[in-house]
Amino acid sequence: MARHRRQEAPEQEEPALDISSLIDVCFLLLIYFLVTSTITPRESDLGMALPANNPDPTLQPEIDPMFIRIDANGLISSGVGGSQQPLDADPNVRELPQLRAQLDLYASAARAANQQPLVQLYADGGAAQQRVIDVLNALASVKINSVTFTDLVD
Repeated sequence: MARHRRQEAPEQEEPALDISSLIDVCFLLLIYFLVTSTITPRESDLGMALPANNPDPTLQPEIDPMFIRIDANGLISSGVGGSQQPLDADPNVRELPQLRAQLDLYASAARAANQQPLVQLYADGGAAQQRVIDVLNALASVKINSVTFTDLVD
């Protein structure tokens, strides 16, 4: 009688996915995007003094500060009381050309007198934060670094 040999089928290994090249590709893509991306800072760092409860009278500025007011509707005006002058009213315009022109005049006049320009900023509680940042960017563009936040002066 013939013997039937039973041959065992060779064990098949489970299919495996070699991901070592996938990891290399991911790191190369990460490096590519890090190198090719440009980081353009839109906001500028300004040295700001917060209002104090008891201000030191010896630290009073020698020049008259420029007052800037931002109301809840986004209207930017300069001056106080009856001499308040409305400047940029459209909250969708972020460049603030009228404010920049007035800041440039103020800064050049203060520097001509060998003094540092000082700006006091009042932002209404309902004012958009982006509008305040736009004003701070306008101040940085004319190189005014002395900025304080204040209460509304009537």
